[in-house]
Amino acid sequence: MTRAAPPLPQALSLAELHGSLSDPVLDAMNFLNEVVGRFPDAISFAPGRPTEGDFEPEDLARHLLTYTTYLEKELGWSRDRVRTQLFQYGRTNGLIHELIARTVANDEGIHVPPEAIVVTTGCQEAMLLTLRALFARPEDTLLVSSPCYVGITGAARLLGIRVRPVPEGPAGPDPEAVLAAVRASREAGERPRAFYTVPDFANPSGASMGLAARERLLDVAADEDLLVLEDDPYGFFVRTGPARPTLKALDRGRRVVHLGSFAKTALPGARVGYVIADQEVIGPAGGRSLLADELSKIKSMTTVNTSAVSQAVIGGLLIESDCRLREANSRTIAHYRTNMDTLLDELERHFPARRRVELGISWNRPDGGFFLVVDVPFAADHRALELSARAFGVLWTPMSDFHLDGGGTRRLRLSCSSQSPEEITEGIARLAAFITAQLTGTAA
Repeated sequence: MTRAAPPLPQALSLAELHGSLSDPVLDAMNFLNEVVGRFPDAISFAPGRPTEGDFEPEDLARHLLTYTTYLEKELGWSRDRVRTQLFQYGRTNGLIHELIARTVANDEGIHVPPEAIVVTTGCQEAMLLTLRALFARPEDTLLVSSPCYVGITGAARLLGIRVRPVPEGPAGPDPEAVLAAVRASREAGERPRAFYTVPDFANPSGASMGLAARERLLDVAADEDLLVLEDDPYGFFVRTGPARPTLKALDRGRRVVHLGSFAKTALPGARVGYVIADQEVIGPAGGRSLLADELSKIKSMTTVNTSAVSQAVIGGLLIESDCRLREANSRTIAHYRTNMDTLLDELERHFPARRRVELGISWNRPDGGFFLVVDVPFAADHRALELSARAFGVLWTPMSDFHLDGGGTRRLRLSCSSQSPEEITEGIARLAAFITAQLTGTAA
């Protein structure tokens, strides 16, 4: 007897799924990952991944042992209590909040009680928790620098939060532009709730705010009842000049929610971040709590808690560094400084002043961090990126993927964080050949 063919599986319509799945930014990031995978031999200036430095697999076991020894010897915990700390779910707000509080006090001059810190699964979760807690009304609007890191705009898109771009200048966000955006937002019937910024060596632009601009931004925030979401993964990695204080270190009115991560300064594979949320929250009956406590309620319904093992590894690393990560990162800071210097020197060598004027090429000179931006006189889009990878063996990132206002079409981002100086030298030679071929019409 012949069996009837089984019915075809039911397909889901993309139109019936959440609108964020059709967002061009998500498609752009998938395209970039796909191109990187298809051209493994290309020299890549695309991802902003940190260097692996001197990491060795056995370091993980040492960090873990350091943390458990600290619990037993320094805090006097029993073996059973240590076992529970590592093997069970644990405190939703996190287990190493006290070590993090000591570290940010030593490194950044940020003095907050440990209870104001929520340990998160990477900084991306810190963004999601903070946005979900703060943005309650349909008219609530998030202001962001443009160009902007796609993690925050993607999180806002997932949560259905309106985003308004604030054009970024050569020295990062202009406080007066933020003020203008706040007023324009209100005139449009919105409630500007918070402004997101990376004040030091921003991703993607590499721009940094000066001290006067930071202080002025905090004044604007206070005057306009605006919160500032400060994301600071790159502040350690200064190339020239002194380190600048974080916005949170300058914050006297609890206007700043500080988003932190150990991905760049410690161990990216641990996926441990944190949020400093020391703002007071008043309930309808007059009860008071910290914003961190409210974020914890949301976390309990998402990731429940951050991996106890990952926290223990980071905790051990912090203890080994005496909770002074800036000093512990001295070799890494030197690596990034050398790489940025090499990148700038090689661009200068291939495009000296007269030639770059003739060709219409320019770039910025960041004071540190991972990224710089090159302006070119052609469309630096996904089609050009694929050609660059296939024919010239070099990858970069189109800046248009980071703009919310249609800008960046003739700009490309270069990241110099994970390569050796020799790879940077060869990569810029390939990039120069690609740019020259584009301008002479021979790239195809």
